[in-house]
Amino acid sequence: MMETNRQPAQRAVLVALDTGEYEVEQSLAELEELARTAGAQVTGRMVQRRPTCDPATVLGAGRLEELAEFCKGDGADLVLFDRELTPAQLRNLERACGVPVVDRTGLILDIFAQRAVTAEGKLQVELAQLQYQLPRLGGQGTALSRLGGGIGTRGPGETQLETDRRHIRRRIAALKSRLAELEQRRHRLHERRKKEGFPTVAIVGYTNVGKSTLLNALTQAGVLAEDKLFATLDPTSRALTLPDGRRVLLIDTVGLVRRLPHQLVEAFHSTLEAAVQADLIWCVCDIASPEAAQQVEVTRRLLAELGAAAPQLVVLNKGDLVAESPLPLDAATAVISARTGFGLDRLLELTAQALPQRHRRMRLLLPYEKGALLHALRQEGKVLSQEYLPEGVLVEALVDCRLAEQAAPYQILPRPLG
Repeated sequence: MMETNRQPAQRAVLVALDTGEYEVEQSLAELEELARTAGAQVTGRMVQRRPTCDPATVLGAGRLEELAEFCKGDGADLVLFDRELTPAQLRNLERACGVPVVDRTGLILDIFAQRAVTAEGKLQVELAQLQYQLPRLGGQGTALSRLGGGIGTRGPGETQLETDRRHIRRRIAALKSRLAELEQRRHRLHERRKKEGFPTVAIVGYTNVGKSTLLNALTQAGVLAEDKLFATLDPTSRALTLPDGRRVLLIDTVGLVRRLPHQLVEAFHSTLEAAVQADLIWCVCDIASPEAAQQVEVTRRLLAELGAAAPQLVVLNKGDLVAESPLPLDAATAVISARTGFGLDRLLELTAQALPQRHRRMRLLLPYEKGALLHALRQEGKVLSQEYLPEGVLVEALVDCRLAEQAAPYQILPRPLG
């Protein structure tokens, strides 16, 4: 019988500094969930309240000593800080604690590295990791940081450090160039869908609120849906038919978290751009969570930062777990359960109402002197068929709504029955 060697979960201690900038307990609970997703076992927590962060060690001297003693006595393998640390802070904390120290950004990057599947997803993760590592190279021990200005202080360490920096900068430039090519390809695909009258709906929301479960429920997409943060990293697209007969493209996007690291926002901009270019956005939140309102706020704030101007529907998922909605309901809100199917019909009806009509299917008989209009129909819409007749060109087309009024005089309407 074959045995597989499984690495034991790393024992991690969570540390947060409460300076009043944000709700520490909620953020620490999220950090614990992130740690669990990364495969760590949380064995302790520490919170210190201070008016400001210590520039050298974040914590005060007394609490830092207490943390070091706890790590030693508990056998901790790792310390996870609920903030982004500077290179000097990382170096000083590791020396004091005697174990590796990882900040919030490093933890999220580690999860993303585990979850990336597609080639583009892996490129985006590598870019974010390199942008995170570049300013921290100097803190990786004296072997890479023998910096000085006199005899006896210059050495191979400085040369190696600069070599590493140049290598990383070249790799970052190459990754950005490759991602720009993929972004251009995606932009051309978007323009083609737009021309063919294929609206897009982006599923956006906090991580682990059921976006992938919703996509699976509506389209049988078979997307991985786990009770873990960032179960979906690479975007997935599936076609869906609305009650009014229109077909739309549903796009499942990467989940959001509080204080999403700027490296990830930049690296995953092309993925999140699906939401910016969408015709409609489903803003999904977990209605059973006490933080449902904050989830909607986080989502809307990031969409605003990205420049998303499309109309939004608030989708309150997991409605089967609550007796009544804690959030106000209106024509732009749907309560659903992606797991049971409750409310999905209403969601699709609201979607059909909210989606702007960009194209109309029309049958036209265009005189031959209206060649410019026929050209505009091809440019802004899609000509499905055409037939040359003595009196003009008989055209079946998806007509851009901006051209519909201009084309209306040439429309051939079906004859009434009777």
